[in-house]
Amino acid sequence: MTQIEHMPSVAMQFISDGRGAALATVISTWGSAPRPAGSQLAISEDGAFFGSVSGGCVEGAVILEAQAAIADGQCRVLDYGVADEEAFAVGLACGGDIKILVEPIGVGDGPTVALITELVKAAEERRAIGYQVNLSTWERSLVTPVNAPDAFAADKSMLDGDTYVGVFNPPLRMAIVGAVHITQSLAAMARMAGYTVYLVDPRDSFATKERFPDDQFIDEWPDDAMDAIGLDPRTAVVTLTHDPKMDNPALERALKSDAFYIGALGSRKTHAKRVAHLQSAGFSESEIAKIHAPIGADIGSKSPAEIAISTMAEITERLRRPETRR
Repeated sequence: MTQIEHMPSVAMQFISDGRGAALATVISTWGSAPRPAGSQLAISEDGAFFGSVSGGCVEGAVILEAQAAIADGQCRVLDYGVADEEAFAVGLACGGDIKILVEPIGVGDGPTVALITELVKAAEERRAIGYQVNLSTWERSLVTPVNAPDAFAADKSMLDGDTYVGVFNPPLRMAIVGAVHITQSLAAMARMAGYTVYLVDPRDSFATKERFPDDQFIDEWPDDAMDAIGLDPRTAVVTLTHDPKMDNPALERALKSDAFYIGALGSRKTHAKRVAHLQSAGFSESEIAKIHAPIGADIGSKSPAEIAISTMAEITERLRRPETRR
């Protein structure tokens, strides 16, 4: 995870640099709003910012409100809709409505530095955590999946009456076995989609910084690499080597884990051999069915880049539509 993918981390960096900071959060939407609830913008007192709350429509106005909040210590709830003259003036023309909470950190009725620091720590430790705030009293607390299981399972922040719960699930990760041609495109797409990418390949001539300058390498055999990564419900596993000596050990580890997606490159004939091996290793039919093979959404892809696109599409569907998971 990078700071830019976790706005509380960005805000805390502003504060460590000696600058006041605020967080602006989309707390509810209606219609074709450009960003979902939970989207955030981190703003410094001098107007520097990261993130987005509207894809560019109202950011300018929100930044000004955030700077004012840092100065006066007062939280604000901003409402922009296509019918509002102010919203029209700042450019919200998508036909939707968004409600944005602006909170100065460590001043006035904003959250304490200690509370936001705990959010950052949870992200670093890959702990799911929720940020709960009452918009009437400004009382705040951190909650766990036990307190709001539906929100965490759906990865969905929400406003219920005067109470907003922002869900912060652990950052997404993708473990790719095989530093092959497809991997070059898939790794780049995964990073753009917010994944931390781990490339697993013990072959020195494949896993090089010249071919993969931006990714983390694990040059161990795949079964050991999967153990080192620690597969969890926010991790996707993709095997691309066509070599059963490398793919199968990774798949065996993945099937015993909570990884939300498991995919393997290869033809139906190749997968039939793979299934036979896994059956002999003691895996049941229902467990083996968790593997997506042949890999990727059926869009007629042929080139390495097209196969990467179809794979990323299938992974995204499994992530955002949990009911499609096997």
